[in-house]
Amino acid sequence: MQDHPRVWLLGVLLALPLLGLVLLLAVPSVDVMWEHHPSHFLLVLAVALINVALALVASDAAHRRADARLFLVSLALITSSGFLALHALATPGVLLDHPNSGFVIATPIGLLLASGFAAASAVELGNADAARILRHRTLIRGGLALLLIAWAVASVAGVSFLDRPLEEEAPLAFPLLAPIGIGLYAFAAWRYLRIFRTRRRMLPLSVAVAFLLLAEALIAVAFARSWHASWWEWHVLMAVAFAIVIISVRTEYRREGSVTAAFGGLYLEQTLERIDRRSSGAIAQLMPAVRSREALAPALELLRRDGFGSEEVVLLERAAREMVRVDELFRPYVGPALADRLELEPSMAELGGREAEVTVLFADLAGFTSFSDGKSPMDVVEMLNAYWATAVPIITEREGGLIERFAGDAILVVFNAMEDQPDHAVRAVRAARSMQRAIAETSNDHPDWPRFRIGINSGSAALGNVGAGAHRSFTAIGDTTNVAARLQAAAPAGGILIGQATFDAVRDEVAAEPFGDLDLKGKRTPVPTYEVRVERTASA
Repeated sequence: MQDHPRVWLLGVLLALPLLGLVLLLAVPSVDVMWEHHPSHFLLVLAVALINVALALVASDAAHRRADARLFLVSLALITSSGFLALHALATPGVLLDHPNSGFVIATPIGLLLASGFAAASAVELGNADAARILRHRTLIRGGLALLLIAWAVASVAGVSFLDRPLEEEAPLAFPLLAPIGIGLYAFAAWRYLRIFRTRRRMLPLSVAVAFLLLAEALIAVAFARSWHASWWEWHVLMAVAFAIVIISVRTEYRREGSVTAAFGGLYLEQTLERIDRRSSGAIAQLMPAVRSREALAPALELLRRDGFGSEEVVLLERAAREMVRVDELFRPYVGPALADRLELEPSMAELGGREAEVTVLFADLAGFTSFSDGKSPMDVVEMLNAYWATAVPIITEREGGLIERFAGDAILVVFNAMEDQPDHAVRAVRAARSMQRAIAETSNDHPDWPRFRIGINSGSAALGNVGAGAHRSFTAIGDTTNVAARLQAAAPAGGILIGQATFDAVRDEVAAEPFGDLDLKGKRTPVPTYEVRVERTASA
């Protein structure tokens, strides 16, 4: 509801140019004339070349991220601005000494072609379609560049098609073709407004506004009187459209610190997921090096060799440092029980382990990738800090669980790791329910924050230390752990799924309902599962 006043204000602002055009055309005395060819040549060419530069930056970012949508947006920008530059080159009395058809038809043709690229970019492309576009991007971009260069040469050389002395108003065909381009721009703007409402990034909104302004420019091109105010209006509309996108990209760049990240609001969903996986792997690779300062430089150089740009490496290093800080901050929560046991039994630090009956709790954030889209690494870490600060005390202090590890937005907890909790299944379920309630309260002020999904399973597991030399960790290995991970992946956001053994242990104390038999990876037969009701208070 808060967006409605802004939407109405934006709609009014976008309607003003059309109202102004109608007024100028309806009242010829107001449609004043200003004809100064050198000024037109310099101003229009400068605007066009600046936007060509923006389009090339966008094209390079699309290449680096292998994103078909941004590539198509860059083509729309190159086409509209490239043909605007051709319009400037054909200005009578500058490079060419007489009125010519190239001066009249360049811009409307460019706007019509650009509308096709704009509409194509707004379609939610599947993996196969995106791959097909990227596979032919060199051919597409080369063909467009060849067309622009050939047109420029033909225009300056005085080829008859572009040198015929036409009336300076747009030919009759353009008012007939204009509705097609206007419809394509409107479709693209509508789609980008939807992307803006989902991602809350300014760049999709700026692109939507720019496409609407280009649609209005196409209307003005079709009906304006040359060298009059109505004719200059479409020049201004195109310049404003380009400027809006440039300012938005600059703002995103200052916020993100990277050119490729600045265009993140436009990327396809599959691109964002791929970036998320790649960045997560890079951060995990950097974290050990951050702890060991001497090894940081080689690790950063390795990322550069893997294709990360200098700006990206800087951002990844910052994120890794922050994750290390978070890890060190919560280290006291992770192993108080294990630390106490090690003081009593130092032999537990040796590599190897033992078999024990445990309950394993897996939790991660559903929709973490979508949430990360449009957020800086620091915003994501802030959210994780708030959640872990709420969840960790419940797990370790209240229920005595042993946090085996954190993995970004996921956590693995073992109950009865020290074989001192005969009620380990009840403790695990109780901890899960308390976590979900507490997390819900924590996220009340942040409705866009993702929710935990939790999987719990009881059974036998091998407990002990794995690693080598000074690098080791206490872990739980076995089918019990694997099934808990699979249950977590199948759980709904905000929900808790438990296996049969856990249900048998807690059925008298915890409300749970059958969730169904699931075909889990690694299991030959379907596994019975149950969903714990979070809203009810456990009798335990």
